[in-house]
Amino acid sequence: MSERWARRMLGIYSLAGAAAYPLIGGYVAWRASRGKEDPKRRSERYGYPSRARPAGPLVWFHAASVGETLAVIPLVESIVSCGVNVVLTTGTVTSAGLVEKRLGERVIHQYVPLDLKPAVRRFLDFWQPDLAIIAESEIWPMTILELGARRVPQVLVNGRLSDRSYASWQKRHHIAEALFENLAHVVAQSETDGERFRSLGARPVTVSGNLKVDTPPPPVDEQALMQLRREIGRRKTWAAVSTHDGEESVAAEVHTMLRGRHAGLLTIIVPRHPDRAEALATQFQALGLNVARRSAGNAITPDTDILLGDTIGEMGLYLRLTEIAFVGRSLTSEGGQNPLEPAMLDTAVLAGRNVQNFRDSYQRLIESGGAKFVRDRDMLAGAVNFLLNNEVARHEMIAAGAQTVQDMRGALQRTLKALDPFIRPLTVQARLGAGGR
Repeated sequence: MSERWARRMLGIYSLAGAAAYPLIGGYVAWRASRGKEDPKRRSERYGYPSRARPAGPLVWFHAASVGETLAVIPLVESIVSCGVNVVLTTGTVTSAGLVEKRLGERVIHQYVPLDLKPAVRRFLDFWQPDLAIIAESEIWPMTILELGARRVPQVLVNGRLSDRSYASWQKRHHIAEALFENLAHVVAQSETDGERFRSLGARPVTVSGNLKVDTPPPPVDEQALMQLRREIGRRKTWAAVSTHDGEESVAAEVHTMLRGRHAGLLTIIVPRHPDRAEALATQFQALGLNVARRSAGNAITPDTDILLGDTIGEMGLYLRLTEIAFVGRSLTSEGGQNPLEPAMLDTAVLAGRNVQNFRDSYQRLIESGGAKFVRDRDMLAGAVNFLLNNEVARHEMIAAGAQTVQDMRGALQRTLKALDPFIRPLTVQARLGAGGR
């Protein structure tokens, strides 16, 4: 009865999606008007291709946004090097730009089709993937069911289930089983994630570690870095990166608390969503703080209090300007952001305690001494003050973080090993030239 009920619910989801399909255009147009969709490529969201399908075997990779895309790029590069075609879908304009910059013509980029039957079917009818590889936590029911109906193997890599997602799936356990039984393999980030997937019916499940550890540090424009370092000179700096609503205010207040103790202190604030920068700049100025906006090309002068990092794709620049980084979505928001990039780039990592989405990474960093949790604004101010005053302690944290990242490496090779049974036949097919359609 429960299995029948689960399949009925999925059927209702499918019918509801089909009914909504004619009405979805307004929503996509609204997103395009806000810069969240590429207006010239909106048809891809309905499954219409904008590129030709190459002959031969083809793997469909899907990564939701920038973080997931960065994590799977080494996997994509490995598969492309075997002569297998790759179509890589993402859901954001920024991730599309990243794919173009990092992978160029080696892959075909498309925006992911909406999880509605007409769009998914149109996409699959055209691309006819031999294998689907999904990153992290992208569980789209219609896509999974349509791939399953076509007997296309589906592998979830770098898989994770947040506390909230896991609790939600537990309440719909039979629906989870009906979906996850379509997955040919789940490669989970941690033992906790692995156990969660198993409890929801996924088989087989292996644990690789976090693919983000095996990615190179964020790149930097060396000329821009040299220019900003000249402007900053010998001033003390700290950064609040990937911040969410409320955390920028905390960072600005910490700056006002500490600038009397550290003459010339420069605070670098990098909001997760740069479209909030105008409001943030106004807010900081109302506090009597001088703001230099990176997007406007404002120079950092001796009077600058805050460098507002309101650009996309320059995290590698901002992190190289400091040795202390608070990582956001952890104090006034929940879930956390990736602490591995700051640890890779020689910063002592601070964060709030709400880091459920990166629990394993933070646990390793905390245990090694490479990161510290803070409870509130005052505790953050105290931690930043201590690290600014204590070079030895700061460098010990930096070294511990770098060593932790090094010890965590290996996820890429473990994931490639799990994918080998699926990729090897496609590689042979490509080499024999037997994949023409």
